[in-house]
Order: sequence, then C-alpha cells, then structure tokens
Amino acid sequence: MMTKAEKTKQFILETAVPLYNEKGISGVNIDDVLEATKLTKGCLYGHFENKEDLSEQVIDLALKKVSEKIREAVAKGKSPKGKLIAFIDFYKNPIDTFISGGCPIFNTAVESDDNYPVMKKKVAKVLRTGQEELTSLLQEGIQIGEFSKDLDPVVFAFKMVAAIEGGIVMCRVMETAKPMQGLLKSLKMELEHYSL
Repeated sequence: MMTKAEKTKQFILETAVPLYNEKGISGVNIDDVLEATKLTKGCLYGHFENKEDLSEQVIDLALKKVSEKIREAVAKGKSPKGKLIAFIDFYKNPIDTFISGGCPIFNTAVESDDNYPVMKKKVAKVLRTGQEELTSLLQEGIQIGEFSKDLDPVVFAFKMVAAIEGGIVMCRVMETAKPMQGLLKSLKMELEHYSL
C-alpha cells in the first residue's frame, strides 16, 4: 500500500507525463506542472530535488508505461508472427496515441540526442531492448518454421521500428493517420512474404 507521500509523487509524475510528451523536456516548466497538478511549489520540491530530477523521473515513467503497453499488446499474439502483427497494429493510430503527444520514445530520443545525455542513455536502452525483443521473435519464427531463413531478423526489426516511428511523426505533422495505414499494411505484406 502506498503512503500519502508516495501517492502524491505518483500523481505528479502521472500528470506530468503527457505535458512532457507534448511540450518536451525543455518546453515544460515547473509552473506547467504546478498548474496541472494544482499543488504548491513546496509540495513539488518536497518530492523532487529540482526540475532535472522531475524530468528524469517523468521520462522514466513515460518510457516504462509505453514499453509495458507495447509488451501487453504483443503478448496477445499466439505465435511469433501473431506477436509481430500485434506490434505493428499497436501503432495504427498515430494521431490518438497511448500517451498524448505521440510516441514518448521517439519524442525523447529527438530532444535528448544533443541536449540531455542522461535521457539519451535511457532512450537508447529502451530502443536496444525493444530491438532485441523483436529480433528474438523473428528468430523464433525462423526456428519454428513460421518464417523463411531469408529473413534477416536484425535488419527487419530495425526497419519496422524506424518506419513506424518515422510514420508517427510524419502523420502527426500532416494531421492524418491515413499514410500510417498504408505503411502498416506494407510491413505486414513484407512479413507475409517471408512466411512459410
């Protein structure tokens, strides 16, 4: 059971996640968080050392939440191929994303690349782990005879993520989900090409 202080801290983090995902680390200020939570500055600083501490913990939570949601969707697949299709389908609506503002993995990656080395490492770890999990699914599919040995698991896993993440950004900027539907269909067709 969480203490009152732990509940308050969790409330702050949960409330701040969409703010950070929509505005970015540098776009969010403490006043934004105070306004959204209706808490005092003293209360906020009772839970976080400074904005950097708050930002790191918010990003940690955002990355954890989206990673868990993706794994939950993938787990619904009955076979490696089914799990990969579930992964692709997770991204079918790039406008109305699980956390408002797009994909927190990509959003944080872009902003942290040159400005926030600690955050960059966190995102890199999430991306590496995701790539390894997708590669393992593809390898398992080859081993059990679901996919052809012509399929390169490392390359295809990278291609899927790169295409989907780029598709999310482009669709959000153009304010249309339609191109994403074509992209996801194309990825499924390519995966089907390797199916036995």
